[in-house]
Amino acid sequence: MSPILIGAFSAFWLGILTSISPCPLATNIAAISYLGKQVQNTKTVLANGFLYTIGRTATYVVLAVVAVTSILSVPELSFFLQRYMSKLMGPILIAVGLVLIEVVRPPSFGVAIGEKIQARAQRGGIWGAGALGMLFALSFCPTSAALFFGSLIPLAIDSKSVVVLPGLYGLGTALPVFAFAVLIALGARSIATVFQRLSALEVWARRITGAVFILIGIYFCWTYIFA
Repeated sequence: MSPILIGAFSAFWLGILTSISPCPLATNIAAISYLGKQVQNTKTVLANGFLYTIGRTATYVVLAVVAVTSILSVPELSFFLQRYMSKLMGPILIAVGLVLIEVVRPPSFGVAIGEKIQARAQRGGIWGAGALGMLFALSFCPTSAALFFGSLIPLAIDSKSVVVLPGLYGLGTALPVFAFAVLIALGARSIATVFQRLSALEVWARRITGAVFILIGIYFCWTYIFA
């Protein structure tokens, strides 16, 4: 498999892992409850799911472009990263892995979204779904922050991809909402049961990914630092 495909798959998987983590999953549930209010209109539900996906994806792309461009626009920092990125990846991956397996728990940060803001976005009609996607994308919790800033941004810098990889990450984060929008439009039931299964899946997916990150980080440290 080529490095490009590996990077694309990694970005998309990080997005999916983010989407089923407790904090983002809660915002996705809120988004799905918003979609469910118009369950009688199939086209509206699908349109809302699509716009939510676009809004969330676009926000992550903009954040990644700003972050990567800001970092690379400083000549000294850009030269430092180009020279030492391989050495930095090891400790970064180990740190992110420790967060994923909950050995380290950094504080939450990001934009707090109150009920009034959510209600205002919901009153925006069909475009409110896009606004919700943008707002929820900015609500970082420790896990999503570690995955985005600790994994995706270094991956984007290393791959020199500030649009495609963040875009795939954004699609991954919005995938559950769009999938449930389709299910709602099709009249599927037992959505709560599916969410319970997603929560159980998240625990093992996060732990396995964290362990893989730590192993790869140890490999990078051994190869590029201690070798």
